[in-house]
Amino acid sequence: MSDETKLRRTSLYDVHSNLGARFVPFAGWEMPVQYGSILDEARAVRSGVGLFDVSHMGRLEISGAGAASLLNSTLSVRVDGLGVGRARYNVVCDSSGGIVDDCIVYRRGRERYLLVPNASNTVAVTEWLKKWTPDGSDVSMTNVTAEVAMIACQGPEAEATLQRLTDFNLSLSNLRPFRGRSMTICGAACYVGRTGYTGEDGFEIMVPSQDAPSLWRALVDLGAVSCGLAARDVLRLEAGLLLHGNDMDTTVNPYEAGLGRFVEPDRDEYVAGEALRRIQNKGVTRKLVGFTMEGRGIARHGYSILDGGNAIGEVSSGGPSPTLDLNIGMGYVPIEFSEPGTRIEIEIRGRPVRAQVTDLPFYAGGNVLIGAL
Repeated sequence: MSDETKLRRTSLYDVHSNLGARFVPFAGWEMPVQYGSILDEARAVRSGVGLFDVSHMGRLEISGAGAASLLNSTLSVRVDGLGVGRARYNVVCDSSGGIVDDCIVYRRGRERYLLVPNASNTVAVTEWLKKWTPDGSDVSMTNVTAEVAMIACQGPEAEATLQRLTDFNLSLSNLRPFRGRSMTICGAACYVGRTGYTGEDGFEIMVPSQDAPSLWRALVDLGAVSCGLAARDVLRLEAGLLLHGNDMDTTVNPYEAGLGRFVEPDRDEYVAGEALRRIQNKGVTRKLVGFTMEGRGIARHGYSILDGGNAIGEVSSGGPSPTLDLNIGMGYVPIEFSEPGTRIEIEIRGRPVRAQVTDLPFYAGGNVLIGAL
């Protein structure tokens, strides 16, 4: 493998290797996809606490007097009204309304923000922000991905487990969802957000890279289960959470993807505002839906969605759900096929297999949400 194509490794690589992880290339990184059974790892998060190395995701520190103005012009939500210690989910849209990425933005201080894009889109997001940074503006943007690792501690036992390692002078129960706080964990200065990508309660811990291995081992010693990217994908699908590159990209706008509630288009400074207002006013002709398989077979990304043998859409994500004991999926269909209860078919290896449209998410925080089916 040449230097140009050599995969990056997180500071937790040796820990994963010692735990028997199987690695795969992902967005330019060599990442643990699983340690043992994918379904067992997913079940561990639903019933207890699991750990994910998400250090491959980007961490962009954006600060200065012009930071809020830059982010207001490029993110789908305003940040200047965001209180210090608060976070918001948002999408980064291009000038035509297509989704460049979805991110979480944290306000770390009066003029200090942290933006967390997806690994494969960190460069694209950075370049987009640079494009809209006015010459001479007081904005500093620093990529701290290499210096700061990120560990997701997820599951109903996440709070109790992490609490045992921190000197945080308040109970972690006081750290509400989409809030972030600085605290010391295992002697390391960390920034912790009550966020995640699994449909469970949990935390995303930003820790100096050199301290990440000892923190991971300490959490494992307390019973946390090491989990790979495959289990994370199972969990996010059950929770109806979109994956950029599968369920959305620059050919998809937020209203088609069901993300309209995270868009504030009526802002003069917002570079995607005009396009998104136009889309909103015109309405969309397709919509992302969830579906459950009724016949035998697993829907996979790229499979055709059919009505009476005619292709009407395409599966964006799909797979087995250990929590629901069903095969589930998501995909884009014309509006007239988007109502829950609508019968569709998925073409699997050349044959149509029955499925039924359902509301998203399938599962939320301990609650299976498809009981009506």
